[in-house]
Amino acid sequence: MRTRSAVGAGWLAAILTGGPAVLHAQRAATYLISPHSRFEVATTKSGFFSFVGHEHMIRARSVSGHVVYDRADPARSSVEIVVQTESLEVMTPPDTAEIRKVTAAMRTDVLDVAHFSEIRFVSRAVAPIAGGLRVRGDLVLVGQTREVSVDVHVDAGADSLRATGTFAVDQSSFGIRPYHGGPGGLVRVADRVTFRFEAVALRSSAP
Repeated sequence: MRTRSAVGAGWLAAILTGGPAVLHAQRAATYLISPHSRFEVATTKSGFFSFVGHEHMIRARSVSGHVVYDRADPARSSVEIVVQTESLEVMTPPDTAEIRKVTAAMRTDVLDVAHFSEIRFVSRAVAPIAGGLRVRGDLVLVGQTREVSVDVHVDAGADSLRATGTFAVDQSSFGIRPYHGGPGGLVRVADRVTFRFEAVALRSSAP
């Protein structure tokens, strides 16, 4: 049986030989995104006849991913989030017929879920800011990748992590033509849409 001093010596040797990578492993924790997380997309109206239509709130029912959070060196943190496009659900307005119409248009004409099953975000750089982190990364939407930056408020405990934030993108920058419909095609969705999230993640028990 190894003595406590031998174990301690082995741990110290691993750090000395492994360098920063081993030290990082000792500090960082991996958290898995929980189904209790909330990811939403908010659209607004545009055009002279925008008063005819409604603004819409779209919510994802299937989200997965993970967060690696390093308390001592936040810049070494990372995140990857995946939303299944088929799970996106139009929540407002409370009009069943319009919700069905908008949902169908979103899935076929806007997101083409038959060919693009995921919306994915992968961080490329993380920097500490007042009250949280600034995360810069790649957003993949309808097969197009664009860089986005989002300020995130993080509340990390021993076994869980909560991250909240918002960011906005132009649909046209991903090659998406903003939806328009209604009588004579006069109801138009604005090009710019806002992503809002409240991610709840639980610490992974995996080594």
